[in-house]
Amino acid sequence: MTNSKTPSEDISLILNQQQTDELMERITEQITLDTFDVNDHLLLRQMVECLGDARGTVRLRFAETLGQIGTPATPFLVEALAHHQNVVVRRAAAKTLTIIADITAVPDLIHALLNDEDTVVKGSSVGALARMGETAVPRLLDILASPELPESTKGHAAWALAFIGAEAKHLLYEQINAESAEIRYAVVGAIAKVAQDDPDEERAFQVMVDALGDSEEMVRCEAAAVLGNLSYKPAVPPLLQLLSHQGWETRKAAALALMKIGDVSVIEALENALAGEQETAVQTIFKLAISQLARRSEEDI
Repeated sequence: MTNSKTPSEDISLILNQQQTDELMERITEQITLDTFDVNDHLLLRQMVECLGDARGTVRLRFAETLGQIGTPATPFLVEALAHHQNVVVRRAAAKTLTIIADITAVPDLIHALLNDEDTVVKGSSVGALARMGETAVPRLLDILASPELPESTKGHAAWALAFIGAEAKHLLYEQINAESAEIRYAVVGAIAKVAQDDPDEERAFQVMVDALGDSEEMVRCEAAAVLGNLSYKPAVPPLLQLLSHQGWETRKAAALALMKIGDVSVIEALENALAGEQETAVQTIFKLAISQLARRSEEDI
């Protein structure tokens, strides 16, 4: 990341600790008396500069106060996020934008996620993007579809999609047949959150069941995993079919899902699949699933 000197780094804005404390007292009084001037750009720049204070409690107080001020502070926070040479300020700026949740900051947060060299800034930026909700979804999907971006960045984007979840479920449903396997994979994970939050959302469960037949193993395995975690019993028949799938990772994921769902009637099918299984790693999972389900069967007697 290339950081250039900006007005927010003017030496006149850098305060010592006593000046910083006095500034906070003055701002607190103005907010209490409803006399704070949101058009005082110098003051807002000073507040953003104070996000670099050496004291964590002071940084937090300024972040919370800027969050209370809200959208008038956004331009100064995104400026700091993009250009400030102090990584502590950039980190705090991203976290403060999370509090404000101003959707106009989405492009700047995306830029920080893709370009800042600091992992905390990246993580805080994606946390803010998750708070932006539906507005951030198209940009997150672009990240997932990009062949040039690293898996770590795509992982951040997938997490944000899952966090947004139900708020943008109509956009997620539109993407379940996307050309990019990375998008389909992330969408399955995000839709799982929708289903978890609303067990009556039948379309979410159906999308995940359909994804068991996806052409890409990573998508099939993700669908199996989330259906298992949700203990969705209607998924048992298609999961049983996957026990003989040519992809060994798919077979393993299906067995784990069946074990988590806990339907003891599948024990015989697992035993039959084990008898013909050649992969050692899959054999181990089949045996574990059989053992766990047999134990459950005994407990039910």
